[in-house]
Amino acid sequence: MTRPPAPFGTVITAMATAFRPDGALDLEATQRIARHLVDHGHDGLVVSGTTGESATTTKEEDGDTLAAVREAVGPDVKLVAGVGTNDTSTSLFLARQARERGADGVLLVTPYYNKPGQRGILHHFRQVVDAAELPVMLYDVPSRTGTQLALESYEAMASWESVVAVKDAVGDMARGVRIMELGFAVYSGDDVSNLAWLAHGAAGFVSVAGHVAGDQLREMYDVFPTDPARARELFVAMLPAIEAIMGAPNYGATTAKAALELLGVLDHRHVRSPLVALDDDEVAALRAGLVAASLL
Repeated sequence: MTRPPAPFGTVITAMATAFRPDGALDLEATQRIARHLVDHGHDGLVVSGTTGESATTTKEEDGDTLAAVREAVGPDVKLVAGVGTNDTSTSLFLARQARERGADGVLLVTPYYNKPGQRGILHHFRQVVDAAELPVMLYDVPSRTGTQLALESYEAMASWESVVAVKDAVGDMARGVRIMELGFAVYSGDDVSNLAWLAHGAAGFVSVAGHVAGDQLREMYDVFPTDPARARELFVAMLPAIEAIMGAPNYGATTAKAALELLGVLDHRHVRSPLVALDDDEVAALRAGLVAASLL
């Protein structure tokens, strides 16, 4: 089986950003998260994505976080900086900053809440792509943004040299294959679909479960071409953890930080409002899922 190009690595996690109990950015703890991920099978990280609570971090914090993670993991790990917002001028700033602070690429989500049409999305994307001067991974997640990239928009961007990949959280595999045929690398953006995406030719994963299951994701990716049955066994074994992580309200930062606390990577599970940390009952359910998956 010939592997598809993977411009940003293959096992990637959209990593959590650590905060102190008073809400201040905790760069040292964020570096611990990054090193933990790299020590457990990752060759790429997304910094300041949704799981990194980018909606409540400042532009300056995003730059400082990216620089700190680069310092922690060295030059060989692919770093993708989240720069997508619903304000083009803010995304332009973040894109330029990402290039200056050590990113290998940028993650560009469709503008949320104000819900531009396809022409508006492409206009926004074109400006940010030009400002970044880096390879771009698009992020198509209509459940969060309220908009979905049309196949015609992908066709229009197929000639944009620096737009090379998409993190797909739409879940339409047939549509994903069509996007691959246009020349884009497609990454699974939904852990429950990781195995299915591999079967359809995905380049890899952009995970949340990778905070706790990086080694398992790495093995699943590596063995799939020669031993798909083993890959399925690994996926089935991970399912209790994936379901526990996805089962909490606004899963992502809340479950990732609680899981990292259970693993001893973080000392606490603080998130920024309007998110709230998992309560004790929710942590117990998460713990049960990790135990069932033999991850704790």
